[in-house]
Amino acid sequence: MIYGIGADLIEVTRVKNSIEKIGGFKEKIFSPDEIVYCESKKNRFESYAGRFAAKEAYFKALGTGWRNGLAFNEIEIVNDSLGKPSVRLTGKAAVHAKDIGFVNTLVTITHIKETAAAFVIIEK
Repeated sequence: MIYGIGADLIEVTRVKNSIEKIGGFKEKIFSPDEIVYCESKKNRFESYAGRFAAKEAYFKALGTGWRNGLAFNEIEIVNDSLGKPSVRLTGKAAVHAKDIGFVNTLVTITHIKETAAAFVIIEK
């Protein structure tokens, strides 16, 4: 059963500017593994923007937005060996998902030079 659907679209330059101008922005938004992944990419800001969009889409799929003490870096976007993204939750986000009874989360991300987008479906 679908619990929620979320989508987000963001300009890559917004994320790039935040990373370059706001101290600690990367660490507040992204997990250590996400930072390693994005930094390894030729177009790293596109990867950061795609992950940021996926996190925003996840919050929208929750239907509550960014509340209840949940942190952006607790919603981690990881890739399997073929590059397929998925969501890994930690901290309060993991407890929240377990309490509600989430069984699966689907995510897709796309990005080009100037724009990144993501869609998330949470199943209960």
